[in-house]
Amino acid sequence: MIDDAPGKGRPTRSRKEAEAARKEQMKRPTGRREQMRRERERRNKLRDKQLAALDGRGDAAYLPARDRGPVRALVRDYIDRRRSVAEYMLPILVVILVLSFIPNPTAVTVVFFLWSVTILSTVVDEIFLVIGLKRELKRRFEPGETKGAVTYGVLRSTQLRRTRRPRPTIERGEPLRDRY
Repeated sequence: MIDDAPGKGRPTRSRKEAEAARKEQMKRPTGRREQMRRERERRNKLRDKQLAALDGRGDAAYLPARDRGPVRALVRDYIDRRRSVAEYMLPILVVILVLSFIPNPTAVTVVFFLWSVTILSTVVDEIFLVIGLKRELKRRFEPGETKGAVTYGVLRSTQLRRTRRPRPTIERGEPLRDRY
């Protein structure tokens, strides 16, 4: 036996302590129904924490993976602090659809004009959004950290503000925070 071998650094537990620890560890639900009930309670607690995080009043650690991290928080705030044409595109398209059923030459002209202006202004607005977002991401983060952030921002900008999840935590026109 080698004398210079390191010890475990603590005294050995007594048999009584070891058995008590083992019994404590083995305290599990006795029946299948009890296991299912405890698992359901655990899932409900987790779901409540996730919903609270999505509503902007919970811990950010419970956000879905696609929404976690300082990069995504910056993108959300960047998008939420400005108005974009894309967020109003769906209601405008519903109006265009309704107008397209009117069999009047003037209505057809209005529909064509409205459709063209909506698409063009959305594209131009999204180009400015992407340029500004890339500039802000480059200023604050390393290039490897921002993968997928611009796409995330573009998709968020197309949603109506009140339907966005996680909920906006910044008001329109408010400046971005210094740290993320």
